[in-house]
Amino acid sequence: MLRRLHVRQFVLVDELELEFGPGFSALTGETGAGKSILVDALKLALGERADASVLRAGAPRAEIAAEFDAPPSLLPWLEEQGFDSGDSVLLRRVIDAQGRSRAFLNGSPATLTQLREAAQHLVDIHGQHAWQSLARSDAARQLLDAYAGATAQAQACAEDWRAWSEAGRRLREAQDDAEQLQREQESLRMDLAELDRLAPQADEWEPLNSEHRRLSHAAELIEQLQGACDWLDDDERGAQRMLARAQAGLQSAAAIDAALQPLLEQFEAARALLGELAHDVAARLRQAEVDPARLDEVDARLSAWMAQARRQRVTAEALPARWQALRARLTQIEQGGDLQALAERQREAAGRLQAAAGRLSALRAAAATRLAQQVRARIQELGMQGGDFHVVLSPLPQIQAGGAENVEFLVAGHAGAEARALAKVASGGELSRVALALAAATAAQQPLGTLIFDEVDAGIGGAVAHTVGRLLAALGRDRQVLAVTHLAQVAAAAGQHLQVRKSSQGGTAYSQVERLDDAARLHEIARMLGGDASSAAAVAHAREMLQAAVVSPAPRGRRARASD
Repeated sequence: MLRRLHVRQFVLVDELELEFGPGFSALTGETGAGKSILVDALKLALGERADASVLRAGAPRAEIAAEFDAPPSLLPWLEEQGFDSGDSVLLRRVIDAQGRSRAFLNGSPATLTQLREAAQHLVDIHGQHAWQSLARSDAARQLLDAYAGATAQAQACAEDWRAWSEAGRRLREAQDDAEQLQREQESLRMDLAELDRLAPQADEWEPLNSEHRRLSHAAELIEQLQGACDWLDDDERGAQRMLARAQAGLQSAAAIDAALQPLLEQFEAARALLGELAHDVAARLRQAEVDPARLDEVDARLSAWMAQARRQRVTAEALPARWQALRARLTQIEQGGDLQALAERQREAAGRLQAAAGRLSALRAAAATRLAQQVRARIQELGMQGGDFHVVLSPLPQIQAGGAENVEFLVAGHAGAEARALAKVASGGELSRVALALAAATAAQQPLGTLIFDEVDAGIGGAVAHTVGRLLAALGRDRQVLAVTHLAQVAAAAGQHLQVRKSSQGGTAYSQVERLDDAARLHEIARMLGGDASSAAAVAHAREMLQAAVVSPAPRGRRARASD
């Protein structure tokens, strides 16, 4: 339900703020007063595109904010999109003089798409030309699906159609590219035959190089290790022998000077360290050996590795990754290029699509009958006695994303008339009545808390207008209904009456939006009846009309002023 609407610097509006409650509210005013100003502003808050032309002359920016009760269906979406959630939801738009627009949802920046997605849970707006969109098969189909409670099935059908289309595309591409893929497959298999034999591992290259260097210089390694052993442990000139002689000399000196004793301890530690070092070098010398067979083996692997790296035009280090990439590509081609497997996937996707479309068609067929009956009954009440309405499902040659059939609304304006497509109905009054009947019939199936009717009663009058008023009041008993109307009979049925009036001050025209009390409402109804609003007859007629109307719960509101 719409709680509050705030509009600032918007077209004719200086600043306006209104509060709303449940029930049926009517918005009236003289021609040109700007009755649709609230609806136009609300559309922007709900994500409709805008440009700088919506700004009031000379204003730096326009601002529109609409606060709604947050329906349970919207809460998961808010959480998924990362917006704060609570018992209300606030949609806000700011448009600057350059036509740039910023959108906010519950105080956080949002896209227009997100505003429109949120709006689908909040409000449904029926304009005076609503029939124009219903003349399109896709719009009629969506309305029927919503009425049938088949929106999820329609989405599933669309997803299955996309999967089937993708399977068909892949099959066609595989068929078109079969020869080229065959050549690539043969080349990959040749490359992989050699790489599979080599099987280069990701952590192998560096250790292999180290082993090759060691084996290639084994004789030199042994010579150098032997020399190191001699210099450490030779009886005549080895480091240990020289250190022992130096230690013996220091012991003699320490006998004279006791302060030299710590140096003797360091000599002892040095001799122990040299002993360990000599032992380790000797152990490595014993392990070192010339192994021509292993050297040949390592040399051959290195040569093969480098040859494959050159052939694949990668560095030696990158060869293992290249091997895995070629294997993955061959697997992809084998799986994607298997025409039989692709054809089977397409057949399976076609089966799923057929089943989904069948379920959707059954729901549509049942709902089409119910919807036609309800609209047919409504248009009789709306002054089209003997008129007829049909929901026609025409099978398509091939299932599409929208299902297996076109949906079209046909209407006959009176008894004996041929039912024709909605777009071909000549009378504007008939179109408005059919649109209102459709809105009323489908609104009962919608969970939306707010319905807005913008002059859908154009071309209607007399007793039919009373019926329209009663119909809107009935809708307002369990939801919020706002109607922009020029009919006294419709306005009299409302629980709240808002009036738009134009005045001029200092050369500037102002529009005032005011909630009418009983006396002011009586005067406005009398004016709308077309007579002298101050005459006793007009006032009596207006009073009688108000007393006869079915009044829905009255919303709250407060006076606001707009200017142009």
